[in-house]
Amino acid sequence: MKKNPVIIVEPEGLLTFRNKSYKCVLGKSGIATDKREGDGATPSGKFPIREIYYRPDRVIRPKSALPVSALQPYDGWSDDPNHSDYNKRVRLPHEGNAESLWRTDELYDIFAVIGYNDEPAIKFKGSAIFLHIAHREFKHTEGCVALEISDLVEIIDKLKPDSHINILTP
Repeated sequence: MKKNPVIIVEPEGLLTFRNKSYKCVLGKSGIATDKREGDGATPSGKFPIREIYYRPDRVIRPKSALPVSALQPYDGWSDDPNHSDYNKRVRLPHEGNAESLWRTDELYDIFAVIGYNDEPAIKFKGSAIFLHIAHREFKHTEGCVALEISDLVEIIDKLKPDSHINILTP
């Protein structure tokens, strides 16, 4: 059986998957070996790709062997280290601090959840690390890995349940 390739992310903004390279953008603070909530860094390490979300009012359902779910306007992601839902999808409004996944921009129209700090989530180690659409000007992220939408869709289509992302240290 053929081993599923791993997504490799290099510190200079290059993502490689299945022998093809893509330009990507990382956190504004670069790549960190000791990621902390709100530091703007992308965590280094090898992590599973958990699932795919998309905005059904803006894009068609992506093809993927991973679980795929349509977002709703009330979907959020907890970034509150002092809440039991830390680093989990939540329903808004939420009693703790949470980011809306139903954004006015296009960044989360399609995204993959990177399995960082989620089994179990450790307080203040970082949350909401996604593989998502890059800003039009390719601005840095708050810690995620972002790509052109066409590149993201191409990659998502080829992901398998055992797919991983390996974010390399500088």
